[in-house]
This record gives sequence, structure tokens and C-alpha cells, in this order.
Amino acid sequence: MKLQFRHREKSEQENANTEKNRKLLIVSALIVIVPLFCLLAVYIAGLGRYQSCFLNGTVIDMVDVSDMSISDLEGRIGQYSLRVIERQADGTTLEEEIPGSEIGLSYASIDQLQTILQEQNSFLWFVKQDAVYETKDMLYYEEAALEEKIGGLSGFQKEFIQEPTDAYIGDYASGSGFELVAENPGNRLNREKTIEVIKAAVESLEEQVDLGEAGCYEEPRVTAEDTGLQETYAKLQNYVTAVITYTFGTEREVLNGDTVSGWIIRKGDQAALDPELVKEYVNSLRKKHDTVFHKRKFLTSYGEEVTIDLGDYGWWMDVGQETEELMELLERGESGERVPVYRQTAASYDSPDYGDSYVEINLTAQHLFLYQNGECVLESDFVSGNASRGNDTPAGIYGITYKERNATLNGENYSTPVSYWMPFNNNVGMHDATWRSEFGGNIYLTSGSHGCINLPYSIAQEIYEYVEKDTPVICYHLPGTEPEPLPEIPLEQEPEIPLELEPEIEEMQ
Repeated sequence: MKLQFRHREKSEQENANTEKNRKLLIVSALIVIVPLFCLLAVYIAGLGRYQSCFLNGTVIDMVDVSDMSISDLEGRIGQYSLRVIERQADGTTLEEEIPGSEIGLSYASIDQLQTILQEQNSFLWFVKQDAVYETKDMLYYEEAALEEKIGGLSGFQKEFIQEPTDAYIGDYASGSGFELVAENPGNRLNREKTIEVIKAAVESLEEQVDLGEAGCYEEPRVTAEDTGLQETYAKLQNYVTAVITYTFGTEREVLNGDTVSGWIIRKGDQAALDPELVKEYVNSLRKKHDTVFHKRKFLTSYGEEVTIDLGDYGWWMDVGQETEELMELLERGESGERVPVYRQTAASYDSPDYGDSYVEINLTAQHLFLYQNGECVLESDFVSGNASRGNDTPAGIYGITYKERNATLNGENYSTPVSYWMPFNNNVGMHDATWRSEFGGNIYLTSGSHGCINLPYSIAQEIYEYVEKDTPVICYHLPGTEPEPLPEIPLEQEPEIPLELEPEIEEMQ
């Protein structure tokens, strides 16, 4: 009994396993068969659909016709309208429409579409195609009607149009310089380009066309990025942003854009400084601050004031060179303090320009004084030019031209060495005169020099140590300071001075 029970139990277990395996097999089969069946159903449905629809990835005349039937295309043509985006004068946009129905848009024939449809491989409908077709004369529209619609766009109406304007450089404004005014694109359409673009959009059945992006507008000839305009603008700004301060002692002259802007010549997109106007300005500085050839009041050591109206001492600006250098500074736009270029300088910008270190020569008294820093450090008699021969020493204010030791003074009939030579007025200068035993008095009236100031050796030596190039020498006449006349000497006792001992310079070597 026990063995029989075990056998029955084993048999039931085997049956259960068999049933389980059978169910698993059925489920597995269903898992495979059902998807395949579904795929097959989808494929068959697709195969049927794409007998009358264009495959995915099909482009005809630049129009994507994927999944569309010929009926769909014809319906699209019937509902087609092109949105035209135009630019307004203020830069915003507006949209206008050109309905296909108003230009007679239709297919002239669908034969070419049917041919494409028939030739496509519908069995591969599930694969995206890369099929591009071009048809000929398939799409039809009334060209005259389209051009009329184009002409009716706002962009072609007179009151709507704003002409494009070029970028330009505005006038000078004090404190800010010149302004680079950007171009204004305006909104004038180029008719030929606009017609071409809109026709192409209609023929491609595009939904919209932006006339700005399509380049249909007339453009300014010159933009703010124009190289020539930028260069001219930079040059103009250099001119007027430079601030140059001229210093004349305690006085200052500030040159800025308010003045320089009036010197600029502008012709087209070119700009330059007018050299004559720059020179005129430099000349105004010269007239105001130069002292050369000007009259001066001079307080003599005798306490009396004289007028010095001759001589070439003083500030003397080099107008030509200063004009040239000033223009170069303005071209570079450089600012800063500036001292003009001088042909000749003086001791002081302030009055008096000869300062407080100078040689004072009283031709009437035949007496000179040497001042250093306002203090008289030396004085001496001298012998000046022979008045009886017309060789008077000229009055005026001059500067020491140079100084030289052991010079030789040459004249028509002499060549005489001197130890200390200090010219100040062409060939007229101060020097030692060892051939003379007396100085001062009225010697100059009959036995004077050819114009030079003859000095005792020791005095010439001392003056030589004090003076330098450009040290002022002030020569003047002062009535009332005449020397006492010398006692008369009998004719036979008058000393005779050989002509060769009266050397004067007629030519400096």
C-alpha cells in the first residue's frame, strides 16, 4: 500500500510539471507572435498609407512634403498665404499677408506629383528618405497680380518710407568733442530685390518672409564701422581732447578744444588742421609774451629812469618751429604743460625780463655797473666808441653772445690780441685794453674805440668771471651824468696814441 501511494503521488507531480511547461510555452509563443503580428499590422497599414502619401524626408521644390498626399498639397495651396515682415521707420516691424487665392496660386498640373508618388519605394516607408525633387512649371500664379500685391505693401507707400542716412561726424560740442552719429538704416525697399525675394518665397510655399533678413532694404553707404570715418573721428577727437598749457612765468595760456575746433578743415570724410590758423594762434602768444624789440623802462643806478627802445635782448619765440611742433602734439592728441620753442630767451618771464643780474653801461658817464642777484658787485670807468669819428657805441639792451679767452681782434689795418673778449652786439663787445692808461672822462669824444667798451685789465677779468652767454647788457645815455671835463693840455703835450693801439672788431673770428 505504501509503495502504491508513492507511485500515485509521483505521477501527479509529473502531470503538474507537464501542464506548467505547456503554459510557459504558450506564453512565450504569445510574447513573440503578438508583437510580430502588431508590427506586421503597422507595416501593412503604412504600406497602404504611403501608396497615396509621400514618404518621410521627401522634398519637392524646396517644400517638405513628408506624409502629405497630393490632395493635402492641393488643399494647402488653396489655403496658402505668405506673411511678409516689413521694417517700420522706428525699427519695429509689421506683418502683411499675400493670400495665394488673390494671386491665382494653384498647381498647373499634378502629373509630376503623381509620378514622384508612384516612383517612391513604399515598401521602405518606415525609413526616412533623403529624396529631393525639382519640378518644372508645376506651380502657377498670376505674376501681374503678385507684383500688384507687392506694390501695395506698406513698404512702398510714400508716407511710410524713411530714407537711409549715412553715419557722420557731428559738430563740435564744448566739453564732449565731436559726436560720431550712427547711420539710420531707414526702410526704403529695393523694388527689384523685394519682388525677387517674394516670388521665390511663393514658389517655395514659404509661410513667411522677412524682408530685412532677406536684404531687401536700401542700405546706408557709410556706417559707423567705416574705417575711413573711424580714422577721421579719432583724428578729430585727438585735436579737441588735447589740453596744452603754455607757461610764461606766472602767466598761463590754456589751449583746448574750444579754440582748436576752429582750426579744423573738414572736407568730406577728411579732416586736417589749418596751419595758417595754428600759426596765427602762436603769433598771438608771441605778440603777448615776447619782449624782444619792446621798449622798456630801466631804473638806473643813478636813481633816474630811462627808456630803452633799442637792442635785441628778450624773449623771442620761434613761430615757425612752434607752429610745427604744436600741430604734431595735436595730431597725437597729447596734453600737458609746454614751453614754446624760442629763438632767444631772457632771464625772466616777469617784468623786467632782464632779471636782476646784468651789466649796466652809462655811455654818457662812461661808467658801468655789474649786478648779481640785485646787488652791485663791481663798477668801473671805461672808454666807448669814438664820437668824433661816428663810432658811437649803440645804446640798447643786448645779451652776451659768447665769451672767449685770448681772442684776437682784427680790423682793417690791425690785429690785436685781448685776454677777455665778451661781445654783445654783433662786433661790439667788452674787452680789456692794456694799451690804455686812462679810462672814463671824455676820452671817448676824441680818442674812443670803434664801438667796443674798453676796460681796465683787472675789471675785464672780473666781469668775465661773472657773465655768461645771454647775460643782459644795458647801454643807455643819461643827460646830467656827463663826466667832468679834463683840464686842457697844451697841444704839444697831448699824448699821441698810435692808431694800431685802438683795435676794434670789424669782423669776428
